[in-house]
Amino acid sequence: MALNLSHKLIKDHLVDGEMKPGEPIALKIDQTLTQDATGTLVMLELEALGLDRAKTELSAQYVDHNLIQADYRNPDDHVFLHSACRRFGIWFSGAGNGVSHPVHMQRFGKPGKTLAGSDSHTCAAGSLGMLAIGSGGLDVAMAIAGDPLHIRMPKVRGIRLTGELPEWVSAKDVILEVLRRLDVDGGSGCILEYYGPGLDGLTAMDRHVIANMGMETGATTSVFPSDDATRAFLKAQGREDDWSELAADEAADYDLHDEIDLSRLEPLIAKPSSPGKVVPVREVAGEDLYQAYIGSSANPGFRDFAVPAMMVKQRPVDRDVSFDVNPTSRQLLEDLIAESHLASLVHGGARLHQAGCNGCIGMGQAPASGRNSLRTVPRNFPGRSGVSEDSVFLCSPETATASAIAGEITDPRDLGLDYPKVEEPEEPHVNDAMLEAPLAPEEAKKVELVKGPNVVTLPEFEALPERLELTVLLALDDDISTDEIMPAGANVLPYRSNVPGIAEFCFRPIDERYADRAKRAQKSGDGHAIAAGENYGQGSSREHAAIAPRHLGLRMVVAKSFARIHWQNLVNYGVLPVQFEEAEAKLKEGDTLVVENLHQQLRQGDGKLSAEVDGKRELKLVHDLSDYRIAVLLAGGLINWKREQG
Repeated sequence: MALNLSHKLIKDHLVDGEMKPGEPIALKIDQTLTQDATGTLVMLELEALGLDRAKTELSAQYVDHNLIQADYRNPDDHVFLHSACRRFGIWFSGAGNGVSHPVHMQRFGKPGKTLAGSDSHTCAAGSLGMLAIGSGGLDVAMAIAGDPLHIRMPKVRGIRLTGELPEWVSAKDVILEVLRRLDVDGGSGCILEYYGPGLDGLTAMDRHVIANMGMETGATTSVFPSDDATRAFLKAQGREDDWSELAADEAADYDLHDEIDLSRLEPLIAKPSSPGKVVPVREVAGEDLYQAYIGSSANPGFRDFAVPAMMVKQRPVDRDVSFDVNPTSRQLLEDLIAESHLASLVHGGARLHQAGCNGCIGMGQAPASGRNSLRTVPRNFPGRSGVSEDSVFLCSPETATASAIAGEITDPRDLGLDYPKVEEPEEPHVNDAMLEAPLAPEEAKKVELVKGPNVVTLPEFEALPERLELTVLLALDDDISTDEIMPAGANVLPYRSNVPGIAEFCFRPIDERYADRAKRAQKSGDGHAIAAGENYGQGSSREHAAIAPRHLGLRMVVAKSFARIHWQNLVNYGVLPVQFEEAEAKLKEGDTLVVENLHQQLRQGDGKLSAEVDGKRELKLVHDLSDYRIAVLLAGGLINWKREQG
């Protein structure tokens, strides 16, 4: 039978389950990726699991998020992560070496392999013909320990690309067009697989841009074929031997179909405060501008900086605009220096920042209050920039730079500049100096974990009780993101290795009193519940958005629907995720939920659950829990379950 590429990759790594959409499957994982904002918990989880050594083909830990060293907490995390990598047999990429996704693509990505990462944008590696899936940290810890990754079999949406991108339109506009069509949940339960003659004009790094932001549609991952563009990229990185050709079979079909004529695209922009609010740039042209920001894992390639450099060489940026440049790797910095592009950027008015995620995750570079910021980052959820009421637009490097030059939001086609023609360096600088390989097993066993005062051992959680009596502490709207559940930013991220400390910030953008109210509910009863609308938990893979509320007594979330990774994270920490059976059903803050015979209800196998509200009415609920997930829940979470398995 003819197979598309996604099905080929899944078939090659299928450990358990059937390849039928919606069915639970388990996949063998070849590689893992962790970064410092989520990897601290992963390493603490490996400690809790009693792991001796990583059992994957390759695991890599990157320090790219928590780079601001305002006090001891972030640097202590860096030291802890370094010691954990030495202890568990994991590659270590230190602060300043670059953002995890492009560096992993350059040094370790390999067509045909699976990659699980504790960062939602792990899907960027699909640009190389990998099956790369972002997951919660505990799922990644289990993969490092040799267990398969458990997901639901996705549908595959085939997106046929034709034509060629016109001037002033680039890969960012392609994924913005996908988001314009699908919004932030239209890709849920799907893999986005790209194919067609339009691929011929897209480099491997162009594909990285598109694959990276596929996550913003809710997709499980994105997949590109491994072809001549992939081979050229790996050859330039000195790794041509890692290349293999991969593509869908000639007669392959897809569950869903879409087509994009690249030649018909125009510069696009996502308005505040959602990646799905996409319009043509011309519709918002003329609005004022405080900041233009280029860089991040969503636009990490050489051309994404070289094009702006050549633009500001023709005309410098407006003096009233903060033009922030965030190189994505040390290797890229060397290439920009060698080609004189860095000098052009600095001379043209750029503010140069260190190689890392920086303002993308709210670690510095916050915009002024009430002012517009144009960014090439993947997300613009409310408050993610570090300002509670921010106004962040998502756009291409061309649009961000044109707007910085003009001093207002500008369609780059209207600026009157010559469109830069960029040639990739024939021999890019390959810099492995800050990548540390795993120690030999006998040496690794001698290493002790180095824990500063802010690195706190994971809390222990009890099993799920037979009866729940819970107060609904929050009743929330649709599309609540993990940035709203557990904020990012320079004040919060330093507590990523300290669950009790970071729990104090839970839901702060929505309700500053949540942590205190949750602790009071925890003292007086069994804990509490949260009610929500559609797509609850969209965005980041950060499992802190599950473990921190669980630490405060959260036992159950009732929503209309869930984002995939957050749903998995809730289960992994023993929080029951259920959905309203009836579309019009609601819960309000202060309601009391009672669930009797919970274990029996979960085990009866019909996916249904019944609760009582305020002792007056029955609330019919449904769930999508496999037998494996139910066992994890009943144990009180994945670590407890794994310990029970021995």
